Amino acid sequence: MTRRILQFGTSRFLQAHVALFVHEARQQGQDIGPITVVQASGSADRAGRVAAFGRPEGYPVIIRGMVEGAPVERTVQVTAVDQGLSAAADWPALTRLFAQEAEIVVSNMGDAGYRVADEDQGPALLSGAVPVSFPGKLTALLHARWQAGGRALTVLPCELINRNGEVLGAAVQALAATSGAPAAFGDWIATSVIFANTLVDRIVSEPIEPVGAVAEPYALWAIERRAGLDLPFSHPCVTLTDDLEPFERLKLHILNLGHTVLAEIWASEGRAPGETVRAILADDAIRARLDALYAQEVIPGFAARGMEAEARAYVGVTLDRFRNPFLDHRIADIAQNHAVKVERRLGAFLDWIAGQPGAPATPVLSAIVALHSAEPVA
Repeated sequence: MTRRILQFGTSRFLQAHVALFVHEARQQGQDIGPITVVQASGSADRAGRVAAFGRPEGYPVIIRGMVEGAPVERTVQVTAVDQGLSAAADWPALTRLFAQEAEIVVSNMGDAGYRVADEDQGPALLSGAVPVSFPGKLTALLHARWQAGGRALTVLPCELINRNGEVLGAAVQALAATSGAPAAFGDWIATSVIFANTLVDRIVSEPIEPVGAVAEPYALWAIERRAGLDLPFSHPCVTLTDDLEPFERLKLHILNLGHTVLAEIWASEGRAPGETVRAILADDAIRARLDALYAQEVIPGFAARGMEAEARAYVGVTLDRFRNPFLDHRIADIAQNHAVKVERRLGAFLDWIAGQPGAPATPVLSAIVALHSAEPVA
């Protein structure tokens, strides 16, 4: 038996994140993988990518960026993936593989990936036809595994959804309850399938066709500890933690907050439409404003929450990421849904530090939040 991973999602992110980590673990002799990549969407424009995943030579991931202020570049030929399948075209083969071989499931289906299709609610879900939604597909595949003996399984979702494992697990349990399956199926999911909460962080800036990607050096996969869960493999970028919140706060209130503040400057001061993060920070005056914001409002706010050292280190890494000479991250893209991002990144930070002993004055952040507080946020 292998320790096969089924990866739902063909995105360049997973190619340069989970699959790359698995490749490097295998190169060190660890017993993990191989990976089957599953196209869950049925999109015709991904057919060539699915076929290319089976190439024995693998695919390239180019790591480009800044580490401690110095540029780095290296290429890894990822060989951990041994096949690609389409859920729409290869459902019987996928069902057999899921039921008999899979040990770990990974997914990255986007923000709307946990939406349940109406067609998947009810007994038709287990009719043998291919379900429409990702939760529907996962429920039907879990049912096939349960019927085949029900070996335990770990699900490690990578969608940028808060408490992603709990949300996905709840969707699957709800579908199991309405599918007409025996109650024992739901009981098995509850006791034998681990839906872990995880947090992923890496900027993967470009695809390489038909498969491959260009990514920054920084990467994180934080997995929340729970009963029965062990890390599937060891890797410097993979962390098992008792609490995801510190990782989430650092990312949301330093990296994402910094992006949103730069988007505010870009929009309010009428800067060039195609300006990138790297380009705006080449303006010494704006770089000084961002540095001052981190030093005077953000890091002291984290200090009031007992996270000063972590925040200082993460600010340094974030500034390296922002200055990545190989990454063209357009501020116009960051500025989409700006009012929502102000609330979730800046406003939530102010709420988090409010009333804490030693909390700093926050004139810049408070002014931006006040400016957008009357705007619709959804």
